[in-house]
Amino acid sequence: MSGRPTALHSKHKEAGARMMDFAGWDMPVQYAGILQEHRAVRSAAGVFDISHMGEFFVRGPQAGEWLSRVLAGKVPAIGVGEARYAILLNEAGGVIDDLYVYRIREMDYLLVVNASKISEDAACLRGRLTGEVTFEDASDLYSAVAVQGPLAPGIFRKCFGRDLPPSRNRVLELTRGGEELWIATTGYTGEPGFEVICKNPEVSSLWDALTTAGCVPCGLGARDVLRLEMGYPLNGNDLSPERTPLEAGLGFFIDFTGPDFVGKSALLAQKENGIPSKLCGIVVDGKSPPMRPHYPVWMDGTQVGETASGGLSPTLGTAIAMAYLPTSVAIPGTKIEIDVRGNRIPARVVKKPFIQTKL
Repeated sequence: MSGRPTALHSKHKEAGARMMDFAGWDMPVQYAGILQEHRAVRSAAGVFDISHMGEFFVRGPQAGEWLSRVLAGKVPAIGVGEARYAILLNEAGGVIDDLYVYRIREMDYLLVVNASKISEDAACLRGRLTGEVTFEDASDLYSAVAVQGPLAPGIFRKCFGRDLPPSRNRVLELTRGGEELWIATTGYTGEPGFEVICKNPEVSSLWDALTTAGCVPCGLGARDVLRLEMGYPLNGNDLSPERTPLEAGLGFFIDFTGPDFVGKSALLAQKENGIPSKLCGIVVDGKSPPMRPHYPVWMDGTQVGETASGGLSPTLGTAIAMAYLPTSVAIPGTKIEIDVRGNRIPARVVKKPFIQTKL
């Protein structure tokens, strides 16, 4: 075992999963195969172990106000039972982490953060604590699974005896076997679905119930391809402390009319001076090996960037990637080349999400 096991580790091994180290965790990369798992999510329903992600609780009468000052996002607009995507920035406007904020009660918020950033995020947020706010890193106590696919609402009904909230960005508290858990309608694949966050001892029976109801176990390999087809950024590849959310195309999620937040002045300056680069979608023209991070991107004999994420899209049947390119290049239809181990592969800039692209 190369990393820390989740509470579902024995389930993965029993199912014959191929395991890999991811952010210090021993995680399933695939079971039957990435293509089969991708197909299950796009046409039926897949279930992912996302227990490696972190869970923070922020509580207190000033919790919402504090979050709106330490995170870039529309936090003041979150009602009880709602969720919002938000971004933890440094003073220069660079991305430390992207995360989800769930308002689970009037004065209680649940934050779900990326696995590789748990310690850094916790230290950063604790260092910014002010007012009547308490912060708890409960990541070691909780597990989580994500069910994604067009059959997800029916599976939820089978397992929980009620209808799934019909819209995205909702969170509700339920009990199962006398234990509390949270259901969230936020996902990372573009398909209908839900996530379940529960205490570690409860997740094994939950996994069994979901797979019995028809969910196909899916690993990180399929998850990465699915999110890439939607153009969703991956922290550490597409998001970094050296890039702002404006460059990453995430400005829509930020409320510049609300309270001042860490990094706001840097983002306003960038908006005024012009965004130097944009995270673009790239589709390869013709057959090629799968795209990978850090492949040089060329245009008219000059290197203009490098790929941040890449892979092979089963939906499109071709290689796709994302890369930060100068704004003059970041125009859909622009012809470029990707250097794959010394071979320049013809490609072009496209709008995201990829699965809506017409080849």
